[in-house]
Amino acid sequence: MNVTLLSIDLAKNIFQVCGVNQAGKQVFNRAVRRPKLPALIAQYSGTPVAMEACSGSNYWGRRFQAAGHKVLLIPPNHVKPFVKGNKNDRNDAFAISEAARRPNMRTVTPRSLEQTDLIMSHRIRERRIRARTALINQSRGLLNEYGIVVPQGASVLRKALPLLLEDAENGLTCIARVHLQSLLDEWRGLDEQIKVLDQSIRQSARELPAARRLTGIRGVGDMIATAAVAKLGAGDQFHSGRQFSACLGLVPKEHSSGGKQKLGGITKRGNNYLRRLLVQGAWSIIRHVDVSEDRMSRWAREVIARRGKHKAAIAIANKLARIIWAMTRRESEYVAA
Repeated sequence: MNVTLLSIDLAKNIFQVCGVNQAGKQVFNRAVRRPKLPALIAQYSGTPVAMEACSGSNYWGRRFQAAGHKVLLIPPNHVKPFVKGNKNDRNDAFAISEAARRPNMRTVTPRSLEQTDLIMSHRIRERRIRARTALINQSRGLLNEYGIVVPQGASVLRKALPLLLEDAENGLTCIARVHLQSLLDEWRGLDEQIKVLDQSIRQSARELPAARRLTGIRGVGDMIATAAVAKLGAGDQFHSGRQFSACLGLVPKEHSSGGKQKLGGITKRGNNYLRRLLVQGAWSIIRHVDVSEDRMSRWAREVIARRGKHKAAIAIANKLARIIWAMTRRESEYVAA
């Protein structure tokens, strides 16, 4: 029987590979060690390969694409309903093939190395910002144990810490001063590391044509532009701007039944990092909406008048997402009016 689809349950060293025919029946389903996987897949030249979109899937996807295979990456939550019986590698691999054969199943293509580099910069930066925030909160809590309360604001605490360490009359013990000094040094180190990542992202935004075009949109800076390019690629995995905004969770969630439509708040599905950046970009537009006369600002003023600033921020973020998709898909420049 001819194999028409290969599905792979990814792992670190031992992969489960399932081959099915046109009727969806298993031809083989066996474990393969990592060094032997490329040779096995090469035996089925041109056969589509389906995998879950997880760690390592983009690497293997690029490798199989280079060998002439069509690669289908499927969200893991869309594969789970097709798992029959107990969960094991054999059943997981077959479930991936079942999901990939569904006519309306949404799949994505592997990220390019360029996209992977951008995502790495953003993810490392995000983690270090979280670490810095945790450090600031811990410093405040520890100071409070010694009766020292610093006003809100990271910059206020940053200025206050050296003065508190030098003040011999504020009740801090020697051990406390040593630990707080180490926290301050760690804080400064994180600031430097974040600054280096900011410079890297800024440089990428200048060098990549797609990101450089997106920075022409009002409310879109280097961070949003590079994060959008990392997510979208060429944009051909989405058929419309609405699909892209829905992928980011910027559309209303629906709970309708019996012919009665009920819409709620946004779904908040998908890439929460890019969604958060777009909402921040929307607020930057709202802050200057009264002194700007471009088309986006005029439209934003109308939405604010009808729905208020908070709902307008989501609407503007949704509009930015659609504009970003259209410009990326058509490789066009932004024309402000």
